[in-house]
Amino acid sequence: MRIGQGFDVHRLVAGQPLILGGVTVPYDFGLLGHSDADVLVHAVMDALLGAIGSRDIGHHFPDTDPAYKGAQSTELLKRVMRIVNDKGFKVQNIDATIIAEKPKLAGYISEMRGNLAGIIEVDIASINIKATTTEGLGFTGSGEGIAAMAVALLKSIA
Repeated sequence: MRIGQGFDVHRLVAGQPLILGGVTVPYDFGLLGHSDADVLVHAVMDALLGAIGSRDIGHHFPDTDPAYKGAQSTELLKRVMRIVNDKGFKVQNIDATIIAEKPKLAGYISEMRGNLAGIIEVDIASINIKATTTEGLGFTGSGEGIAAMAVALLKSIA
């Protein structure tokens, strides 16, 4: 068994779509990044890569590479899963938390779980996503950004 953890944060800006877990969430602001800035998927990818000792998404998909400009994070997650599988591991479960004051995300979590479960090729029960606030404190509380963290448990199948 291997455990990995991931964390990501992006700034909220006007004129960008808000994409979390591969779901476009209606909101006046979106996340700014080289790719689609999906903090949830980024945290999950880092957790997976960490569990197999394969550095981080910045190493695999550098923001200095124009090939990843505007990339869909769910497509990058598919590539990470190929790396995980090639190393001889299978995901047992993912537990993730999105940290955002706004918008309210409860109505979108089921679809996010389904997206991740489909890409990771696990039962939806193996994907847990929570959303929380920071009670108005810090950059997430003031609405400047959104953060996410994730933990992944993998089992060797080799």
